[in-house]
Amino acid sequence: MPAETRSLAGTVIAVTGASAGIGRATARLLVEAGAKVAITARREERLTELEAELGSDSVVWVTGDIADAATNARLVAVALEKFGRLDSLVASAGIGVYGGIVDGTDQEMQTMIDTNFTGTVWGVRSVVPTFLKAGGGDIVIVTSVAGINGGADEAVYAGTKAAQLVFAGAIDRELRESGIRVTALCPAAVSTEFAIGTGRTAGDAWLEDVLTPEDVAGSILFTLQQPRRVRTTQVTMWSAAQGS
Repeated sequence: MPAETRSLAGTVIAVTGASAGIGRATARLLVEAGAKVAITARREERLTELEAELGSDSVVWVTGDIADAATNARLVAVALEKFGRLDSLVASAGIGVYGGIVDGTDQEMQTMIDTNFTGTVWGVRSVVPTFLKAGGGDIVIVTSVAGINGGADEAVYAGTKAAQLVFAGAIDRELRESGIRVTALCPAAVSTEFAIGTGRTAGDAWLEDVLTPEDVAGSILFTLQQPRRVRTTQVTMWSAAQGS
């Protein structure tokens, strides 16, 4: 007997951080699965490129800083205006600045906290009223294994990811009886612009052995396709080559 999955055809899914990496790969995969997407990021040219690739009938977008509550509110508004519904949120926007606890500037640390954690809070707060009115919805928060086991030279980054992880668990317990499912998705290293920006360069052999954005997007798709009776509260992903 084949495993039961839920069709995403006709559903509308908000995806943050859609200009690159996991967010961009997720938007592509969701549209391939028949969903419509409302996407946001800071780089408008990346969003218009993705809209042209996936088709304007399947995409609506807003630009802005995810750490701004107004950006999240606008994303919900344009999704409802264009598609008339909103079923899920994939909160995948994130940045990382690596180094010792006294390295980096105060502004870099604050921006990382605001993007990774505060942006997640605003994203969830913006979609929950719509989900409650509809009688359910899905929230997938892309956090990191760093939030489970933070390593040296990533204390602030790991702290933001741990905050996301605990936040996801708390809102799951708060909202589950309302039909809202919450998943914390925790990948290890992923070969993205994010990883390259940490001092590695495109073509580094190390990046060839880690997870790809498409790997993570596939897990997000799997989570959203589960029957409503299934709650996937946490997914942890490692590449075969990376130790835990």
